[in-house]
Amino acid sequence: MRYLIATAILFFCISCSKKEDKILPTEQDLTESVYTSVTIQPDSLYQAYAIVSGILDKNMVEEGDIIIKNQAIVQIINNTPILNTQNAKLSLDLAKENYNGSAAILAGIKEEIAAANLKYKNDSINFFRQQNLWKQSIGSKAEFDAKQLNYQLSQNNLIVLRNKYNQTKNQLNTSVKQAQNNYQTSLISTKDFTVKSAINGKVYALYKESGELVNTMEPVASIGSASSFIIEMLVDEVDIVKIKTNQDVLITLDAYTGKVLQGKVSKIYPKKDERNQTFKVEAIFTNPPEVLYPGLSGEANIIISKKGKVLTIPKSYITDNNQVKTDDGLTPITTGLENMEFIEVLSGINKDTYIYKLE
Repeated sequence: MRYLIATAILFFCISCSKKEDKILPTEQDLTESVYTSVTIQPDSLYQAYAIVSGILDKNMVEEGDIIIKNQAIVQIINNTPILNTQNAKLSLDLAKENYNGSAAILAGIKEEIAAANLKYKNDSINFFRQQNLWKQSIGSKAEFDAKQLNYQLSQNNLIVLRNKYNQTKNQLNTSVKQAQNNYQTSLISTKDFTVKSAINGKVYALYKESGELVNTMEPVASIGSASSFIIEMLVDEVDIVKIKTNQDVLITLDAYTGKVLQGKVSKIYPKKDERNQTFKVEAIFTNPPEVLYPGLSGEANIIISKKGKVLTIPKSYITDNNQVKTDDGLTPITTGLENMEFIEVLSGINKDTYIYKLE
């Protein structure tokens, strides 16, 4: 009798266990999404660099300040460019003096040309006079040749001096232009010692203090938008093909516990990060919170697709090769959308088919 009671109890327990393990598919709205981690960054965030080296004189702004485009951020000290500018100005003045001044090189050449021109005219008169006499058989051949040689030498000398004048004038003019360019370049270099903002925005970080060495390899400040923020997400390479711009994004931030924020995918970066095998995806808020800071972290779900009232079963009830255990044994099914817990059943079973949890 005791054996029969124990057997009955055991049979009852097994029956209850089996009853608990079997369920019917349910109809519900199903949303498929891609999970990703989130980091918040200001829009247009960039690192400001100095293009010259020197000593930081002072920071012209403070962290957290709202700034406008071309506003000075830091001032750097370096006397070398100032001296270079002064030297360039002296060279420019000298070049102008040589070209235009009263003691100009060209003035001396002009005087030489004037003297050579007088000599040429005198030798020309003497030659042609001697030539006329020679035609009349007056005078000696040696005297005629001498007059002719002087005439030709005077003519050649005048041509040489005129060419020298033009060449010297071009050289001096080029020297003036080069000196002018050097001076303008040195002025620009002097201005480069003030680092200015490239955008209207906010100063998020200053990396140097007064007296510290500044070089061209290290940033001096971090600047970005004061009001517009970007949602940066890292999507696994398995899921990146599902992501498209303008898809809805549901975001939860650690700083806003229990609050779900909404956004839209705005940009997909095509290059994969080989270190973590992910792609960078950006989104923008459609309902941003009032206060945001760079570096805030959280989680997000990028909505891939939605369906209403679809037949679903828990993912734990399906095998790796898309089969479920029914009263008829293992039954193949066709699946559709899925999320972390449920998967859509397209065919193979219906809402009245009991399925059993796999052991």
